[in-house]
Amino acid sequence: MADHVVRDIGTLEALYGQPGEASLIKVADQLTPLYAKWIMGSRLCMVSTVGPEGTDGSPRGDDGPVVQALDAKTLLLPDWRGNNRIDTLRNIVTDGRISLMFLVPGSNNVIRVNGQAVVSLDPALTGRFDQKGKQPRSVIVVTIAEIYSQCARALMRAGTWSAGDESGDLPTIGELLAEQKDGFDGAEYDAQWGARAAKTMW
Repeated sequence: MADHVVRDIGTLEALYGQPGEASLIKVADQLTPLYAKWIMGSRLCMVSTVGPEGTDGSPRGDDGPVVQALDAKTLLLPDWRGNNRIDTLRNIVTDGRISLMFLVPGSNNVIRVNGQAVVSLDPALTGRFDQKGKQPRSVIVVTIAEIYSQCARALMRAGTWSAGDESGDLPTIGELLAEQKDGFDGAEYDAQWGARAAKTMW
């Protein structure tokens, strides 16, 4: 395998050739009216960050738009309740580079935002995301460097929105946890998860 590893950009460019016009002209450096409309239609985004301890990828979702636009160059992403590992936030504090990939059910297109992020505790920002009297502990403030559409082929190949429910044979989270720790009661964890999540969604 080592003999076939690509080690320089020239080899990659020779292998793949030149990108098409559409892939070059699609990039904007701020929210345009249509990119803003698309992103505000998304309730789910995948967040990628990098830091001294490595990379992190995290799904973020909401029951309305997953982000708010503060202005044409700035997106606000609330940090709603999760597992408190704060891997994404740790990375942002030490290295602000971030990428967001926005998805909308039924669309094979994905919109990506690359930029720089900070973690803000500003009450004026956390207060913008009130959910039944609850607010996020922090807000990720993303300064947009570039925004563009991704190729739709990946979701088309996967049949993401047309495949139906394929989760029947997957292990449960309780089973995965029990695999990692002897004596962990995975069945009890699974039995309690639904009610616990309903009480701690925000």
